[in-house]
Amino acid sequence: MAQTRREFLRRAVYACAGYAFGAAAFASGVERFSLINALAQGQDYKALVCIFLAGGNDGNNMLVPLSTEGYASYATARGTSGLAISETGLLPITPLSINSPFGLHPSLPELQTLWSEQKLAMVCNVGPLIKPLTREQYQNRSAPRPYQLFSHSDQVAQWQTAISNAVSRTGWGGRTADVIGPHPSGVPMITALSGGIFIRGESTHPLSIAPAPTGLDQVLVLNGFGTSTEDVARRTSMEYLRTIDREATLVGAASDTTQRALDIGKSFNVDPTLATAFPNTGLGNQLKQVAKVIKLNQTSPTLGLSRQIFFCQLGGFDTHANQVNTQASLLRQLSQAMKAFYDATLELEVESQVTTFTLSDFGRTLQPAGTGAGVVGSDHAWGNHHFVLGGGVRGGDFYGVPGLNGTVYPTLQFGGPDDTDNRGRWIPTGSVEQYAATLASWYGVSAENIPIVFPLIGNFATPTLGFMT
Repeated sequence: MAQTRREFLRRAVYACAGYAFGAAAFASGVERFSLINALAQGQDYKALVCIFLAGGNDGNNMLVPLSTEGYASYATARGTSGLAISETGLLPITPLSINSPFGLHPSLPELQTLWSEQKLAMVCNVGPLIKPLTREQYQNRSAPRPYQLFSHSDQVAQWQTAISNAVSRTGWGGRTADVIGPHPSGVPMITALSGGIFIRGESTHPLSIAPAPTGLDQVLVLNGFGTSTEDVARRTSMEYLRTIDREATLVGAASDTTQRALDIGKSFNVDPTLATAFPNTGLGNQLKQVAKVIKLNQTSPTLGLSRQIFFCQLGGFDTHANQVNTQASLLRQLSQAMKAFYDATLELEVESQVTTFTLSDFGRTLQPAGTGAGVVGSDHAWGNHHFVLGGGVRGGDFYGVPGLNGTVYPTLQFGGPDDTDNRGRWIPTGSVEQYAATLASWYGVSAENIPIVFPLIGNFATPTLGFMT
């Protein structure tokens, strides 16, 4: 059987360890050939890649039941308005744990392929919660609700912070990085291709970079200074200005941020190439840049991060109108970009060490808003379905917390057991905390630190949902 690069390097460590020249000489030699970081990735590297679907993706059209009764309920609710997808157009999948067929949106053929390869899972009817909540408790207010339900800004914050009973200044990605701790190189654990509270921690300082086609050797370049006498003088003056007035908090912080960028920029001195082709789309270019950062981390003699977190974003999902065409285009972009990125992790031999997952503001109402295929959309709702992708994922199945119907998929019934009222706003059975804690635990957050990252996790009977190996 052919030996992979990862296995070759692992065996080389064991073989060299017995030689008389000792560990120090071995480490020096390996570092000289830029292999020490590849060893770190091969043995203990893990990365989380968050894709935020901004605006509130409609999970009801992304995942549709194909059983006779299930599709009939869906079609009755959405068919007359033109919002329903035809049964023949849906891409069939069958979750391993539920003996019932479902269909993915027609724009997701790449994700259907990854599902069939058991690299893709779905977490169903998950959303912000303070504690488990029934329809009766929601309606009579006998149990706490997340604050400002159905508000974009508040629900975005709750998905990204995993805190629904208060305003948080940190996100669960940032807090995860906080408890793992900084890397000795000083290079941030978190790299952001888009902004969001998800990346903010108490001590974590994320790195923000531009997506492809910007080269990695250009993302932290200090522009405007050449080699002429005038340019050198201006650069000297700028360096001097950053040493004065540091007692002013904002001035000192700005100077320190500039210096950190310059220091980190020394490591981003090449632009790695990839054999994998990415779509030339907004999300495709973000994920291509993520793959290039991962490759740079493999080969750079100064990075060598054993843990990385990335944040990307695809907007446009607030589909109060023209949902049919808009969502089809956005989901096509998502499917193609996620497949290309997974292929890149195969190329880099880290497919089992990189997990990609989606978040979104909220789901959308089963009840349509408006009439006519060119006009109809849906309104803000609550519980939603999300994708998790990677070689470390228990793919080909649904995950979550079963509801009163005995499955993790909600009952598609207006005024039914999962509805807040009579519009098809599903009350989540699984919480953001449980979804996120499953990912954080796989990433390496200890059981003792899980409550630090997720303060409300103790309110839920099952702290993790089982979709990671």
